[in-house]
Amino acid sequence: MTIEHTNWDNLRLFLAVVRARSAQEAARRLEVDHSTITRRLRRLEQELGAQLFERTPAGHALTTAGHRLLERVEQMENSMVLVGEEIGGERHALTGHVRLGATEGFGSFFLARHLARFAECHPGIQVDLLIVPRFINLSQREADLAVNVERPQSSGQVCSRLCDYRLQLYASSDYLARHPPITHVRHLRGHRFVGYVEELVFSNELRELAALVPQTQTLLRSTSVVAQYQAARGGHGLALLPCFMAAHDDGLVPVLPGAIGVQRTFWIAASADRRDLARVRALWDFLRETVAREEALLGGRAPGPAQSPDLAPGGPGAATSVDNTGFS
Repeated sequence: MTIEHTNWDNLRLFLAVVRARSAQEAARRLEVDHSTITRRLRRLEQELGAQLFERTPAGHALTTAGHRLLERVEQMENSMVLVGEEIGGERHALTGHVRLGATEGFGSFFLARHLARFAECHPGIQVDLLIVPRFINLSQREADLAVNVERPQSSGQVCSRLCDYRLQLYASSDYLARHPPITHVRHLRGHRFVGYVEELVFSNELRELAALVPQTQTLLRSTSVVAQYQAARGGHGLALLPCFMAAHDDGLVPVLPGAIGVQRTFWIAASADRRDLARVRALWDFLRETVAREEALLGGRAPGPAQSPDLAPGGPGAATSVDNTGFS
């Protein structure tokens, strides 16, 4: 039997297991019995004459035949959705489910508060926000579109520069009151820092602290930028944080903002075969519109909490660029 003559409901269950990574989780999401999933998967394998999954400790892993089927079934799924949009018109098109993947800080501190406005504009679209400290795998359908700190290299994706954003050093007022003053880059030596676990970072874009401030004492490390943010607020040390996280926090003070800073870029991407879905286009356009409106905050130019005159750009000993010779 060919895939064209296969029961679509069985193929839909196949997709659900692939995306849930286990028959048990797929059954929970679809609200059907686990035995129903496994029975129909066996029937599908018998119809196609091929084993589609291998059981592993982590769940159901696709075989080579399963990967080939997945590609065909996703093409069929996308075609069905596009046909439905063309026939149903605009009212039908702006309904459905969109999954957005994002880095932890951007997803938690920026996107989450703006998506409420998207929901008001498009009440028929359900949005899942996936916040994970790693890259989202669009080819495995983990999400419909994703915001990353590196430009995706996959040829099967449509990607675009979303926005630039700035990071600066921040510390709590309590920490600064308890430690020697910082009026020059060289004064950072001997201070305590909060940073990433170097060997576990998922992108080289996250390794800038050591390059900016050599010989730092990073006494607390975390794979989570949110944990670093909380540690800095709690007075544990200085942290290199995105301005969109820290600029409006009265518990944090920028340290040498005219001397220490990093600019990075967020990239937005979607699978090429899903970029033209109306609901995906709507969210894509909304994100671009939103970052354009918040350009000052993202770029570190929005007003933040008052800073000590000693720490202000142009204050005593302030530098205009990173001068690592100040540490010698």
